[in-house]
Amino acid sequence: MKLFTFKRILILGTIVAAVVCLLPTFMDTWPHKKINLGLDLQGGMHLVLEVQNEKAVEAEMERTIAELKKDLRKVGIKHLGITRTPDNQIIAKISGQDNRTKVEKLLSEDYSNLEIPSVKTLDQGLAFTLNLPDKETASIKKMATEQALETIRNRIDEFGVSEPDIRIQGSNRILLQLPGIKDPDRAKGLIGKTAQLTFQLVNDQADVRTALEGNPPVGSEILYQQKVDPNSGNETRVPFLIKKQVLLDGSLLINARVEFDQFQQPQVAIEFSRKGARIFDRITAANVNKRLAIVLDKTVYSAPNIQERIAGGKARITGQFSLEEAKDLAIALRAGSLPAPVTIIEERTVGPTLGADSVRMGLMSMVVGGALVIAFMLIYYKGAGLIADLALIINIILIGGGLAAFQATLTLPGIAGIILTIGMAVDANVIIFERIREELRAGRTALAAVHAGYERATLTILDANVTTLIAAIVLFQFGTGPIKGFAVTLALGIVASLFTALILSKSIYDLILQNKQSSTLSI
Repeated sequence: MKLFTFKRILILGTIVAAVVCLLPTFMDTWPHKKINLGLDLQGGMHLVLEVQNEKAVEAEMERTIAELKKDLRKVGIKHLGITRTPDNQIIAKISGQDNRTKVEKLLSEDYSNLEIPSVKTLDQGLAFTLNLPDKETASIKKMATEQALETIRNRIDEFGVSEPDIRIQGSNRILLQLPGIKDPDRAKGLIGKTAQLTFQLVNDQADVRTALEGNPPVGSEILYQQKVDPNSGNETRVPFLIKKQVLLDGSLLINARVEFDQFQQPQVAIEFSRKGARIFDRITAANVNKRLAIVLDKTVYSAPNIQERIAGGKARITGQFSLEEAKDLAIALRAGSLPAPVTIIEERTVGPTLGADSVRMGLMSMVVGGALVIAFMLIYYKGAGLIADLALIINIILIGGGLAAFQATLTLPGIAGIILTIGMAVDANVIIFERIREELRAGRTALAAVHAGYERATLTILDANVTTLIAAIVLFQFGTGPIKGFAVTLALGIVASLFTALILSKSIYDLILQNKQSSTLSI
C-alpha cells in the first residue's frame, strides 16, 4: 500500500498550513497574522456612546432657515422673522398677505421636503408653520448615527488601535471596544470631540462688555478663548463677540497636520479644497483689517487680523497645544466633524494586568484540562489513547491556526470554547473506540474492527457536532463581543474535532494496520 496517498497529503497539508498560520503569534514571521486578543485578555476600553441625533435635526432646520432667508431675499419678499421652535418647527413670518401665493410656490418648488401644517394671518402679513415629516426626521437621525459611526471609525483608525470593535446598537447608540489601548482618557477626548470648525468674523463694532451683560447685538454671540498661564498654570477665558454667520466651515478641509512655529510650539496647519480655497480667498479679500476668528466646537482658538488677501487655501490653528493635543486635533479634523454630539453613557476599562491574569489562568485551565484528558486516554485506551492524544494536540493547533488565519479575536469565553472543544473531541474518540472494542469482541480483525467502528460511530458524532455547530452559528449571528468570540472558537473547534476524529485518527489507524491482519489492538 502506498505511503503517500492523496488523502494523507491533504491531511498533512492542512496541518502544515495551520502551523504556518499559528507561528506569527509566537515569533515575527510570515504571514504576520497573529491571534488577536480580546478586550478581556489584553485590557482596553469598552464604551457605549449615545449620539444626540436630535441635534442633527436642529442643525438641519437651522440650515433650512438660513437658505429660506436667502431665497426670500432673492424673490423680493420681506420676512418679519424666521425662527425655530423647541419642537423643531419653523415659524416664518412674511410681510404682506398678498405674498402668500409667491411663498407657497417657493416652498413647493425648493422646499418640497417641508410640510405646511398651518398658515395664520397676522396684522402685517402671514405666519407659515413648517416642519419635517416624521419619515424625514427619522432618516436624518439614522444618517447622523451612521455618519458618527464612520467618523469615529476613521478617528480610531488614525489613532492606531488594532482590531477595534465599533458597531451601532439600537437607533442612536454606538458600541466601541478598544483592546490594548494605553491612554483611555486621550482616546475618550478624541472620540467625543465634535470637531466642528468654523471661520467667523469678530464683531469689533459692538462693545463686548455690553454683550456680556446680556445684550449681545442681533446676529452676534459671545464665545470664549481659553488661555493657560505657562508659569502659574491658571486658566483664563477671554470673551469675543463673534458674528453668528459662518463664512467657511471644516467640511471643505482636505488635510490637517501638526507643525511647529518658531518657538517650537505645536500648531495645526490646515488646507482647504479648491472650492474652500476660493471661498477663503474671497473672505480674506473682502475683510482686510478685520479679525477672523477660527472657532472649534464653539471655542475661539485664534482671531488674527486679516492684513491682506490670502490665496492658496491654507491656514493655521494656533493655541497652547501640547504635541498630543495638536495631533488629536489634526486627526479629528482629517476624520471630519461629528454630525451631532456624542455622550458616553457606559464606560468600562480593563487593565492590562487583569487581562494578563485572565490569559494566564485561561492557559492554565487549558493545560491542566488537556493533561488530565491525555492521561485518562492513555491509561484507559492504551495505544488507541495515544492516537487520540495526538489528534487532540493537532486539534488545538488547527483551532489556533484557524483563529490566526481568520484574524478572529480570542476572548476569555473563547478560551472556554476551546476547552469545551477538547472535551467534545475526546467524546468523539470515546464513541469510536467503544464501537471498535465491540467489533473486536465479535471476532473481527483489527483493521476490519477499526473500519466498522468508524462507520458505526460517524453518524452519531456528526449528529452531535452539527447541532452544536448550529448553536454556534446562531450565537455568532446574534451575539456581541465575548459571546461572538466564544461562538467563533466553538465553531472552529467543532470543525477541527470532526477533522481529527473522523479523518486524521482513522488515517493513522489505516497507516498502522495496513499490513496487519491480527485480531488484537491496543485499545
